[in-house]
Amino acid sequence: MATREREHVYLPLKDALECVGVKINLFAVVAEIGAIIRSRGTDYVLTLKIVDQSLPILGISVNFFGDDATRLPHVKANGDIICLHNVMMKAYNGNHYCLYNKRFSSFALFEGITSIGINPYEISSKYCRSDGDSALLLELRRWSIDHLPTAALKESTLQLRSVKVGVVFDLVCKVLHVCETSNGGRILFVWDGTDAPPLQFQGNLDNGLDQDPLHLEELPLSREVLCSFPPVGTVLRVFSNKVFKEFSHLQESQHWVRLCNMNCEVLSGVWKGILGPSSKVRLLSNVDDSVLDSLMNYDERMMSSAKRVPLTCFPAPSHILEVNHENAVYSTLMDSLTHNEIVHRSKCIVRVVAACPWHVEHLRSPVTGRYRVKVTLEDPTARIHAYIVREDAARFFGASPEQDLAHNMNALLGIAEGASGEGGNSTYRDPPWVWCCLRSYYLEESDPWGTRRYRICDTELVG
Repeated sequence: MATREREHVYLPLKDALECVGVKINLFAVVAEIGAIIRSRGTDYVLTLKIVDQSLPILGISVNFFGDDATRLPHVKANGDIICLHNVMMKAYNGNHYCLYNKRFSSFALFEGITSIGINPYEISSKYCRSDGDSALLLELRRWSIDHLPTAALKESTLQLRSVKVGVVFDLVCKVLHVCETSNGGRILFVWDGTDAPPLQFQGNLDNGLDQDPLHLEELPLSREVLCSFPPVGTVLRVFSNKVFKEFSHLQESQHWVRLCNMNCEVLSGVWKGILGPSSKVRLLSNVDDSVLDSLMNYDERMMSSAKRVPLTCFPAPSHILEVNHENAVYSTLMDSLTHNEIVHRSKCIVRVVAACPWHVEHLRSPVTGRYRVKVTLEDPTARIHAYIVREDAARFFGASPEQDLAHNMNALLGIAEGASGEGGNSTYRDPPWVWCCLRSYYLEESDPWGTRRYRICDTELVG
Protein backbone atom coordinates (compact mmCIF):
# COMPACT_ATOMS: atom_id res chain seq x y z
CA MET A 1 0.00 0.00 0.00
CA ALA A 2 1.44 3.37 -1.00
CA THR A 3 2.05 5.84 1.86
CA ARG A 4 0.99 9.48 1.65
CA GLU A 5 3.12 12.59 2.11
CA ARG A 6 3.02 16.29 1.21
CA GLU A 7 1.72 17.38 -2.18
CA HIS A 8 4.11 16.79 -5.06
CA VAL A 9 4.67 19.36 -7.77
CA TYR A 10 4.41 17.75 -11.21
CA LEU A 11 5.87 19.48 -14.23
CA PRO A 12 4.39 19.36 -17.74
CA LEU A 13 6.83 17.51 -20.00
CA LYS A 14 7.48 20.65 -22.03
CA ASP A 15 8.60 22.50 -18.89
CA ALA A 16 10.70 19.52 -17.82
CA LEU A 17 12.93 20.04 -20.87
CA GLU A 18 14.19 23.23 -19.22
CA CYS A 19 15.24 21.44 -16.03
CA VAL A 20 18.37 19.59 -17.10
CA GLY A 21 20.31 18.38 -14.06
CA VAL A 22 17.34 18.83 -11.72
CA LYS A 23 15.27 16.18 -9.92
CA ILE A 24 11.63 16.49 -10.99
CA ASN A 25 8.25 14.79 -10.66
CA LEU A 26 6.17 13.78 -13.68
CA PHE A 27 2.67 12.42 -14.34
CA ALA A 28 2.24 11.19 -17.92
CA VAL A 29 0.86 8.60 -20.33
CA VAL A 30 3.02 5.69 -21.52
CA ALA A 31 3.17 5.85 -25.33
CA GLU A 32 5.86 3.23 -26.03
CA ILE A 33 7.18 0.28 -24.03
CA GLY A 34 10.77 -0.75 -24.64
CA ALA A 35 12.44 -4.08 -23.99
CA ILE A 36 14.16 -4.91 -20.71
CA ILE A 37 17.80 -5.53 -21.64
CA ARG A 38 21.14 -5.91 -19.88
CA SER A 39 23.30 -2.82 -19.60
CA ARG A 40 27.04 -2.94 -20.19
CA GLY A 41 27.39 -3.37 -16.45
CA THR A 42 25.30 -5.54 -14.15
CA ASP A 43 22.02 -3.59 -14.29
CA TYR A 44 18.88 -4.17 -16.31
CA VAL A 45 17.61 -1.29 -18.45
CA LEU A 46 14.11 -0.34 -19.57
CA THR A 47 13.10 2.65 -21.70
CA LEU A 48 9.58 4.07 -21.75
CA LYS A 49 8.34 6.93 -23.90
CA ILE A 50 5.84 9.16 -22.09
CA VAL A 51 3.57 11.92 -23.38
CA ASP A 52 1.16 14.47 -21.93
CA GLN A 53 -0.90 17.50 -23.01
CA SER A 54 2.21 19.65 -23.44
CA LEU A 55 4.18 17.13 -25.58
CA PRO A 56 1.55 14.84 -27.14
CA ILE A 57 3.68 13.67 -30.07
CA LEU A 58 7.39 14.00 -29.26
CA GLY A 59 7.15 13.07 -25.59
CA ILE A 60 10.19 12.20 -23.46
CA SER A 61 12.07 8.94 -22.97
CA VAL A 62 12.62 7.67 -19.43
CA ASN A 63 15.52 5.28 -18.81
CA PHE A 64 15.13 2.94 -15.82
CA PHE A 65 18.06 1.06 -14.28
CA GLY A 66 17.77 -1.73 -11.75
CA ASP A 67 19.84 -4.62 -10.43
CA ASP A 68 16.76 -6.84 -10.65
CA ALA A 69 14.45 -6.90 -13.68
CA THR A 70 11.44 -7.52 -11.42
CA ARG A 71 11.94 -4.09 -9.82
CA LEU A 72 11.54 -2.24 -13.09
CA PRO A 73 8.08 -1.01 -14.18
CA HIS A 74 6.00 -3.68 -15.88
CA VAL A 75 3.55 -1.64 -17.93
CA LYS A 76 0.48 -3.63 -18.92
CA ALA A 77 -0.34 -1.67 -22.06
CA ASN A 78 0.36 1.47 -24.07
CA GLY A 79 -1.92 4.19 -22.73
CA ASP A 80 -1.39 3.30 -19.08
CA ILE A 81 -0.35 6.18 -16.82
CA ILE A 82 2.86 6.50 -14.81
CA CYS A 83 3.72 8.71 -11.86
CA LEU A 84 7.43 9.45 -11.42
CA HIS A 85 9.12 11.02 -8.38
CA ASN A 86 12.68 12.33 -8.22
CA VAL A 87 13.79 11.51 -11.74
CA MET A 88 16.73 13.46 -13.17
CA MET A 89 16.38 15.40 -16.42
CA LYS A 90 19.34 14.82 -18.72
CA ALA A 91 20.47 15.95 -22.18
CA TYR A 92 22.91 14.29 -24.58
CA ASN A 93 23.75 15.54 -28.06
CA GLY A 94 20.69 17.76 -27.97
CA ASN A 95 18.33 14.93 -26.99
CA HIS A 96 16.50 15.20 -23.68
CA TYR A 97 15.60 12.22 -21.50
CA CYS A 98 14.80 11.36 -17.88
CA LEU A 99 16.94 9.12 -15.74
CA TYR A 100 15.34 6.94 -13.09
CA ASN A 101 17.83 6.25 -10.30
CA LYS A 102 17.12 3.15 -8.24
CA ARG A 103 18.57 4.82 -5.12
CA PHE A 104 16.16 7.75 -4.84
CA SER A 105 13.55 7.64 -7.66
CA SER A 106 10.13 5.99 -7.40
CA PHE A 107 7.17 5.19 -9.64
CA ALA A 108 3.55 4.09 -9.69
CA LEU A 109 1.59 2.58 -12.59
CA PHE A 110 -2.13 3.12 -13.19
CA GLU A 111 -4.46 1.68 -15.80
CA GLY A 112 -5.41 4.03 -18.63
CA ILE A 113 -8.79 4.88 -20.13
CA THR A 114 -10.09 1.32 -19.70
CA SER A 115 -10.33 1.84 -15.93
CA ILE A 116 -12.02 4.23 -13.49
CA GLY A 117 -10.01 3.06 -10.48
CA ILE A 118 -7.53 5.37 -8.76
CA ASN A 119 -5.28 2.78 -7.15
CA PRO A 120 -1.97 1.87 -8.83
CA TYR A 121 -1.49 -1.69 -10.04
CA GLU A 122 2.27 -1.52 -9.44
CA ILE A 123 4.48 0.70 -7.26
CA SER A 124 8.14 0.86 -6.35
CA SER A 125 9.28 0.52 -2.75
CA LYS A 126 9.97 4.25 -2.26
CA TYR A 127 6.75 5.55 -3.80
CA CYS A 128 4.67 7.89 -1.63
CA ARG A 129 1.27 8.98 -2.85
CA SER A 130 -0.18 12.46 -2.35
CA ASP A 131 -3.83 13.60 -2.32
CA GLY A 132 -3.56 15.53 -5.57
CA ASP A 133 -2.50 12.46 -7.59
CA SER A 134 -6.06 11.24 -8.18
CA ALA A 135 -7.12 14.49 -9.84
CA LEU A 136 -4.13 14.39 -12.19
CA LEU A 137 -4.81 10.73 -13.00
CA LEU A 138 -8.42 11.46 -14.00
CA GLU A 139 -7.35 14.50 -16.01
CA LEU A 140 -4.85 12.44 -18.01
CA ARG A 141 -7.48 9.76 -18.67
CA ARG A 142 -9.91 12.36 -20.02
CA TRP A 143 -7.20 13.77 -22.29
CA SER A 144 -6.18 10.30 -23.46
CA ILE A 145 -9.63 9.49 -24.83
CA ASP A 146 -9.10 11.82 -27.80
CA HIS A 147 -5.33 12.24 -27.85
CA LEU A 148 -3.85 8.86 -26.99
CA PRO A 149 -1.15 8.15 -29.60
CA THR A 150 -2.35 4.59 -30.16
CA ALA A 151 -5.74 5.87 -31.27
CA ALA A 152 -4.13 7.46 -34.31
CA LEU A 153 -2.16 4.29 -34.97
CA LYS A 154 -5.35 2.25 -35.34
CA GLU A 155 -6.09 3.96 -38.64
CA SER A 156 -2.84 2.66 -40.14
CA THR A 157 -3.05 -0.79 -38.57
CA LEU A 158 -3.80 -3.77 -40.79
CA GLN A 159 -4.21 -7.46 -40.08
CA LEU A 160 -2.38 -10.02 -42.16
CA ARG A 161 -5.60 -10.82 -43.98
CA SER A 162 -5.62 -7.25 -45.39
CA VAL A 163 -1.99 -6.73 -46.42
CA LYS A 164 -1.23 -5.25 -49.84
CA VAL A 165 1.93 -4.72 -51.83
CA GLY A 166 3.42 -1.23 -51.49
CA VAL A 167 1.23 -0.10 -48.57
CA VAL A 168 2.97 1.14 -45.41
CA PHE A 169 1.13 -0.04 -42.31
CA ASP A 170 1.38 -1.12 -38.69
CA LEU A 171 0.91 -4.76 -37.68
CA VAL A 172 -0.04 -6.02 -34.24
CA CYS A 173 1.33 -9.53 -34.11
CA LYS A 174 3.04 -12.18 -32.05
CA VAL A 175 6.69 -12.84 -32.81
CA LEU A 176 6.98 -16.62 -32.75
CA HIS A 177 10.63 -16.97 -33.74
CA VAL A 178 13.67 -14.89 -34.75
CA CYS A 179 16.60 -16.08 -36.84
CA GLU A 180 19.70 -14.43 -38.28
CA THR A 181 20.46 -14.22 -41.99
CA SER A 182 23.86 -14.78 -43.59
CA ASN A 183 24.28 -11.00 -44.08
CA GLY A 184 23.68 -10.23 -40.40
CA GLY A 185 20.03 -9.25 -40.74
CA ARG A 186 17.07 -10.79 -38.95
CA ILE A 187 13.90 -12.62 -39.94
CA LEU A 188 10.91 -12.30 -37.62
CA PHE A 189 8.26 -15.00 -37.91
CA VAL A 190 5.05 -13.20 -36.97
CA TRP A 191 1.41 -14.25 -36.64
CA ASP A 192 -1.90 -12.58 -35.79
CA GLY A 193 -4.35 -15.45 -36.26
CA THR A 194 -5.62 -14.39 -39.70
CA ASP A 195 -4.81 -15.66 -43.21
CA ALA A 196 -2.74 -13.57 -45.62
CA PRO A 197 -4.46 -13.16 -49.03
CA PRO A 198 -3.69 -15.90 -51.57
CA LEU A 199 -1.50 -14.68 -54.42
CA GLN A 200 -1.55 -15.07 -58.17
CA PHE A 201 1.50 -16.56 -59.82
CA GLN A 202 3.34 -15.52 -62.94
CA GLY A 203 6.08 -17.70 -64.30
CA ASN A 204 6.81 -20.57 -66.59
CA LEU A 205 5.72 -23.86 -65.06
CA ASP A 206 8.32 -25.57 -67.23
CA ASN A 207 10.99 -24.05 -64.97
CA GLY A 208 10.12 -26.61 -62.31
CA LEU A 209 9.27 -26.28 -58.63
CA ASP A 210 12.31 -24.26 -57.59
CA GLN A 211 10.71 -20.98 -58.68
CA ASP A 212 8.11 -21.47 -55.93
CA PRO A 213 10.22 -22.38 -52.86
CA LEU A 214 8.69 -23.80 -49.71
CA HIS A 215 10.08 -21.00 -47.54
CA LEU A 216 11.98 -17.70 -47.76
CA GLU A 217 14.48 -18.42 -44.97
CA GLU A 218 17.85 -19.87 -46.02
CA LEU A 219 17.46 -23.10 -44.04
CA PRO A 220 14.24 -24.94 -43.15
CA LEU A 221 13.01 -24.50 -39.60
CA SER A 222 13.51 -27.31 -37.13
CA ARG A 223 10.60 -29.45 -36.02
CA GLU A 224 10.97 -27.97 -32.52
CA VAL A 225 10.39 -24.45 -33.88
CA LEU A 226 7.49 -25.54 -36.10
CA CYS A 227 5.78 -27.20 -33.15
CA SER A 228 5.72 -23.81 -31.39
CA PHE A 229 3.67 -22.29 -34.24
CA PRO A 230 -0.15 -22.11 -34.06
CA PRO A 231 -2.00 -24.57 -36.32
CA VAL A 232 -4.19 -21.89 -37.95
CA GLY A 233 -3.23 -18.52 -39.45
CA THR A 234 -0.38 -17.29 -41.65
CA VAL A 235 3.14 -16.99 -40.25
CA LEU A 236 4.65 -14.04 -42.13
CA ARG A 237 8.41 -13.77 -42.60
CA VAL A 238 9.46 -10.17 -41.85
CA PHE A 239 12.99 -9.23 -42.95
CA SER A 240 15.07 -6.51 -41.31
CA ASN A 241 18.59 -5.40 -42.22
CA LYS A 242 18.58 -3.20 -39.12
CA VAL A 243 18.98 -4.92 -35.76
CA PHE A 244 16.51 -3.26 -33.39
CA LYS A 245 17.33 -3.29 -29.69
CA GLU A 246 14.03 -5.09 -29.03
CA PHE A 247 15.24 -8.13 -30.99
CA SER A 248 17.30 -9.40 -28.05
CA HIS A 249 14.10 -9.56 -25.99
CA LEU A 250 12.16 -11.24 -28.80
CA GLN A 251 14.79 -13.97 -29.20
CA GLU A 252 14.27 -15.09 -25.60
CA SER A 253 10.53 -15.83 -25.82
CA GLN A 254 7.45 -15.31 -27.96
CA HIS A 255 6.11 -11.78 -27.52
CA TRP A 256 3.39 -9.50 -28.90
CA VAL A 257 4.57 -6.38 -30.70
CA ARG A 258 3.42 -3.57 -32.91
CA LEU A 259 5.57 -3.37 -36.05
CA CYS A 260 5.28 0.24 -37.18
CA ASN A 261 5.82 1.54 -40.72
CA MET A 262 6.42 -1.83 -42.30
CA ASN A 263 5.42 -2.93 -45.80
CA CYS A 264 5.06 -6.11 -47.81
CA GLU A 265 6.23 -7.36 -51.16
CA VAL A 266 5.85 -10.66 -52.99
CA LEU A 267 8.85 -12.93 -53.52
CA SER A 268 8.51 -16.25 -55.34
CA GLY A 269 4.76 -16.20 -54.79
CA VAL A 270 5.15 -15.71 -51.02
CA TRP A 271 4.33 -12.67 -48.89
CA LYS A 272 7.50 -11.04 -47.51
CA GLY A 273 7.37 -8.41 -44.77
CA ILE A 274 10.00 -5.68 -44.63
CA LEU A 275 11.16 -3.40 -41.79
CA GLY A 276 12.82 -0.32 -43.27
CA PRO A 277 14.82 2.62 -41.88
CA SER A 278 11.66 4.36 -40.61
CA SER A 279 10.18 1.23 -39.03
CA LYS A 280 9.83 0.74 -35.30
CA VAL A 281 9.29 -2.25 -33.04
CA ARG A 282 7.06 -1.61 -30.03
CA LEU A 283 6.62 -4.28 -27.38
CA LEU A 284 3.06 -4.88 -26.21
CA SER A 285 1.70 -6.35 -23.03
CA ASN A 286 -0.38 -9.52 -23.18
CA VAL A 287 -3.31 -7.49 -21.83
CA ASP A 288 -3.04 -4.71 -24.39
CA ASP A 289 -6.47 -4.13 -26.00
CA SER A 290 -5.20 -4.88 -29.52
CA VAL A 291 -3.62 -8.13 -28.31
CA LEU A 292 -6.77 -9.21 -26.49
CA ASP A 293 -8.82 -8.49 -29.63
CA SER A 294 -6.53 -10.70 -31.72
CA LEU A 295 -6.65 -13.52 -29.19
CA MET A 296 -10.43 -13.31 -28.89
CA ASN A 297 -10.86 -13.49 -32.68
CA TYR A 298 -8.46 -16.44 -32.86
CA ASP A 299 -10.27 -18.30 -30.07
CA GLU A 300 -13.57 -17.81 -31.91
CA ARG A 301 -11.98 -19.14 -35.07
CA MET A 302 -10.60 -22.22 -33.35
CA MET A 303 -14.01 -23.06 -31.85
CA SER A 304 -15.67 -23.06 -35.27
CA SER A 305 -14.85 -25.78 -37.81
CA ALA A 306 -16.12 -23.48 -40.56
CA LYS A 307 -13.73 -20.66 -39.57
CA ARG A 308 -10.65 -22.89 -39.30
CA VAL A 309 -10.58 -23.41 -43.07
CA PRO A 310 -8.84 -20.80 -45.28
CA LEU A 311 -10.87 -17.61 -44.99
CA THR A 312 -10.72 -16.95 -48.75
CA CYS A 313 -12.15 -20.29 -49.89
CA PHE A 314 -15.70 -19.11 -49.13
CA PRO A 315 -18.29 -20.42 -49.81
CA ALA A 316 -16.59 -23.78 -50.53
CA PRO A 317 -13.52 -25.28 -52.20
CA SER A 318 -13.61 -26.12 -55.91
CA HIS A 319 -14.96 -29.50 -56.99
CA ILE A 320 -12.04 -30.11 -59.38
CA LEU A 321 -10.75 -32.65 -56.85
CA GLU A 322 -12.84 -35.14 -54.92
CA VAL A 323 -11.76 -37.06 -51.83
CA ASN A 324 -13.13 -40.31 -50.47
CA HIS A 325 -12.89 -39.49 -46.78
CA GLU A 326 -15.94 -37.28 -46.31
CA ASN A 327 -16.00 -37.88 -42.55
CA ALA A 328 -12.30 -37.21 -41.98
CA VAL A 329 -11.45 -34.21 -39.80
CA TYR A 330 -10.03 -31.19 -41.60
CA SER A 331 -6.34 -30.42 -40.96
CA THR A 332 -4.13 -27.52 -41.95
CA LEU A 333 -0.72 -28.23 -43.40
CA MET A 334 0.76 -26.95 -40.14
CA ASP A 335 -1.37 -29.50 -38.26
CA SER A 336 0.25 -32.20 -40.37
CA LEU A 337 3.81 -30.82 -40.14
CA THR A 338 3.58 -30.78 -36.34
CA HIS A 339 1.66 -34.04 -35.97
CA ASN A 340 3.12 -36.25 -33.25
CA GLU A 341 3.05 -39.29 -35.55
CA ILE A 342 5.36 -39.42 -38.54
CA VAL A 343 3.03 -41.63 -40.56
CA HIS A 344 -0.51 -40.28 -40.67
CA ARG A 345 -3.26 -39.16 -43.03
CA SER A 346 -4.63 -35.64 -43.39
CA LYS A 347 -7.59 -34.12 -45.17
CA CYS A 348 -6.63 -30.60 -46.21
CA ILE A 349 -7.81 -27.62 -48.22
CA VAL A 350 -4.90 -26.47 -50.38
CA ARG A 351 -3.90 -24.79 -53.63
CA VAL A 352 -1.71 -26.62 -56.14
CA VAL A 353 0.95 -23.96 -56.71
CA ALA A 354 3.04 -25.94 -59.21
CA ALA A 355 3.46 -29.39 -60.70
CA CYS A 356 6.40 -31.14 -62.34
CA PRO A 357 5.77 -32.36 -64.94
CA TRP A 358 2.52 -30.57 -65.70
CA HIS A 359 2.02 -31.17 -69.43
CA VAL A 360 -0.39 -34.07 -69.94
CA GLU A 361 1.93 -35.85 -72.39
CA HIS A 362 4.69 -35.89 -69.75
CA LEU A 363 2.70 -37.05 -66.72
CA ARG A 364 3.70 -40.68 -67.32
CA SER A 365 7.22 -42.01 -67.06
CA PRO A 366 8.67 -42.82 -70.50
CA VAL A 367 10.26 -45.91 -68.91
CA THR A 368 7.46 -47.48 -66.87
CA GLY A 369 4.44 -45.77 -68.42
CA ARG A 370 3.15 -44.95 -64.94
CA TYR A 371 2.08 -41.54 -63.67
CA ARG A 372 4.67 -39.74 -61.47
CA VAL A 373 4.20 -36.09 -60.57
CA LYS A 374 5.62 -33.87 -57.86
CA VAL A 375 3.46 -30.94 -56.77
CA THR A 376 3.82 -27.92 -54.49
CA LEU A 377 0.83 -27.46 -52.17
CA GLU A 378 0.08 -24.46 -50.01
CA ASP A 379 -2.49 -23.29 -47.51
CA PRO A 380 -2.33 -20.17 -45.29
CA THR A 381 -0.10 -21.98 -42.78
CA ALA A 382 2.63 -23.64 -44.88
CA ARG A 383 3.91 -25.02 -48.18
CA ILE A 384 4.94 -28.61 -48.81
CA HIS A 385 5.95 -30.88 -51.68
CA ALA A 386 3.83 -33.95 -52.31
CA TYR A 387 4.06 -36.83 -54.78
CA ILE A 388 1.36 -38.38 -56.94
CA VAL A 389 2.67 -41.87 -57.74
CA ARG A 390 1.80 -45.55 -58.12
CA GLU A 391 -1.76 -46.65 -57.35
CA ASP A 392 -2.59 -43.24 -55.89
CA ALA A 393 -1.64 -41.61 -59.20
CA ALA A 394 -3.73 -44.07 -61.19
CA ARG A 395 -6.70 -43.16 -59.04
CA PHE A 396 -5.95 -39.43 -59.17
CA PHE A 397 -5.64 -39.11 -62.95
CA GLY A 398 -7.81 -42.08 -63.90
CA ALA A 399 -10.99 -40.25 -62.91
CA SER A 400 -10.55 -37.82 -65.81
CA PRO A 401 -11.31 -38.93 -69.37
CA GLU A 402 -8.13 -38.73 -71.48
CA GLN A 403 -9.55 -35.96 -73.65
CA ASP A 404 -10.38 -33.84 -70.55
CA LEU A 405 -7.12 -34.34 -68.66
CA ALA A 406 -5.33 -31.29 -70.10
CA HIS A 407 -8.32 -29.05 -69.34
CA ASN A 408 -8.56 -30.39 -65.78
CA MET A 409 -4.83 -29.97 -65.13
CA ASN A 410 -5.01 -26.35 -66.31
CA ALA A 411 -7.98 -25.73 -64.02
CA LEU A 412 -6.16 -27.32 -61.06
CA LEU A 413 -3.10 -25.10 -61.62
CA GLY A 414 -5.20 -21.98 -62.06
CA ILE A 415 -4.49 -21.45 -65.77
CA ALA A 416 -7.42 -19.60 -67.28
CA GLU A 417 -9.02 -21.18 -70.31
CA GLY A 418 -7.48 -19.74 -73.49
CA ALA A 419 -4.76 -17.95 -71.49
CA SER A 420 -1.74 -16.76 -73.47
CA GLY A 421 1.20 -19.08 -73.11
CA GLU A 422 -0.70 -21.95 -71.40
CA GLY A 423 1.52 -21.77 -68.32
CA GLY A 424 4.26 -19.67 -69.88
CA ASN A 425 5.72 -16.38 -68.70
CA SER A 426 2.78 -14.26 -69.80
CA THR A 427 0.24 -16.34 -67.90
CA TYR A 428 -1.10 -15.30 -64.52
CA ARG A 429 -2.28 -18.31 -62.58
CA ASP A 430 -4.78 -18.30 -59.71
CA PRO A 431 -5.07 -21.88 -58.42
CA PRO A 432 -8.39 -22.68 -56.73
CA TRP A 433 -8.80 -24.05 -53.23
CA VAL A 434 -9.35 -27.82 -53.39
CA TRP A 435 -9.78 -30.72 -51.00
CA CYS A 436 -7.09 -33.40 -51.00
CA CYS A 437 -5.97 -36.25 -48.79
CA LEU A 438 -2.33 -36.61 -47.81
CA ARG A 439 -0.37 -39.52 -46.43
CA SER A 440 3.00 -38.98 -44.81
CA TYR A 441 5.82 -41.51 -44.83
CA TYR A 442 9.59 -41.60 -44.32
CA LEU A 443 12.54 -42.86 -46.33
CA GLU A 444 15.09 -43.77 -43.64
CA GLU A 445 14.40 -45.42 -40.30
CA SER A 446 17.56 -43.85 -38.90
CA ASP A 447 16.21 -40.35 -39.62
CA PRO A 448 12.41 -40.57 -39.91
CA TRP A 449 11.64 -36.89 -39.26
CA GLY A 450 14.42 -35.68 -41.53
CA THR A 451 13.31 -37.90 -44.41
CA ARG A 452 9.55 -37.42 -44.07
CA ARG A 453 7.66 -37.06 -47.36
CA TYR A 454 4.03 -36.68 -48.47
CA ARG A 455 1.87 -38.45 -51.05
CA ILE A 456 -1.55 -37.43 -52.32
CA CYS A 457 -3.92 -40.33 -51.74
CA ASP A 458 -7.64 -41.15 -52.00
CA THR A 459 -8.10 -38.11 -54.23
CA GLU A 460 -9.47 -37.88 -57.78
CA LEU A 461 -9.14 -35.21 -60.47
CA VAL A 462 -12.68 -35.01 -61.82
CA GLY A 463 -12.79 -31.50 -63.35
